[in-house]
Amino acid sequence: MRRLPLRRLVTLATLAVVGAATLGTTAACGDDSDAAGDSGPVTLRLGYFPNLTHAPAVVGVEKGIFKEKLGGDVTLETKTFNAGPAAIEAVFSGALDATYIGPNPTVNAFSKSKGEAVRVVSGAASGGVALVVKPGITSAEQLRGKKIATPQLGNTQDVALRYWLKEKGLATTKEGGGDVKVVPQENAQTVETFGSGAIDGAWVPEPFVSRLVNAGGKVLVDERDLWPDKKFVITNLLVSTKFLKAHPDVVKKLVEGQVAANEFVNTKPDEAQQAVSEHIGKITGKPLDIKLIKQAWSTLEFTNDPIASSLKAGLDHAVAVGLTQPVDLNGLYDLKYLNEVLKAEGKPEVTQP
Repeated sequence: MRRLPLRRLVTLATLAVVGAATLGTTAACGDDSDAAGDSGPVTLRLGYFPNLTHAPAVVGVEKGIFKEKLGGDVTLETKTFNAGPAAIEAVFSGALDATYIGPNPTVNAFSKSKGEAVRVVSGAASGGVALVVKPGITSAEQLRGKKIATPQLGNTQDVALRYWLKEKGLATTKEGGGDVKVVPQENAQTVETFGSGAIDGAWVPEPFVSRLVNAGGKVLVDERDLWPDKKFVITNLLVSTKFLKAHPDVVKKLVEGQVAANEFVNTKPDEAQQAVSEHIGKITGKPLDIKLIKQAWSTLEFTNDPIASSLKAGLDHAVAVGLTQPVDLNGLYDLKYLNEVLKAEGKPEVTQP
């Protein structure tokens, strides 16, 4: 790695302080600012999805929980995504330092980087996913020849749908062929295409499950019913290994924010639901209907436990449907800071996988 002259380093550091609003991202991207560790101002670029399965992230941002925990020396920059693969691309490109994300993109990132690029530092949520179909469809066999949407090829819901169909004897292909045509599309678009009849159903997270139900659909499969104790990881908190090594104190503060956000979500559900509604409104231009949020809330469990066993099972499912190769997951989890935070707050620690 080429080292910048000392004079150049001083110039960059000065610019980061004087013009953080416009130059924060540049300073955060530089290798030399990483090398400085936590000795000066740091920018943390955090990704998440504007949906209910990412409620801890949404609430953490909207209520200022992350900013409070990160403190004045850390500038928080956020970016939203529709599905995991795009967020992982941002991590790989250096545009993100951390992201809330589903298990299958987590595994893919770990695999593609040969176990080097990312670490799971906390769980966030379980549940909140279902297959919603037209009312006339009452069995898997009736999906033959139908079009079913998922958020993106290879994302967590896409793998879950393809594996469930395989278990039912129905084939799919990456190109959208096979017995059931799987159509990757953005969740917001799915609500429109379902209403127009362009698709026959979708395997999606909340609040889109409830939106499709309210648009005349019915739940054919509640994914919770497919897992032991109805628990499966739907959202992890992932950080880039590079950022973790350069700024461990910042990562610990981020984990403190995650634990605090989950505490808020679980102890103040009404306030959390209002925060989710308002925050999604800021992103989409229209607040999410509180009734819709309440309708979906009961299908979710907000937990700091990453439920590692379900991630491993999800990997096995992705291998089974031909979307990935077997992966050694040793080293994926780094729950040191999570357990330090939980212990300090007198909460049960999470077993390191």
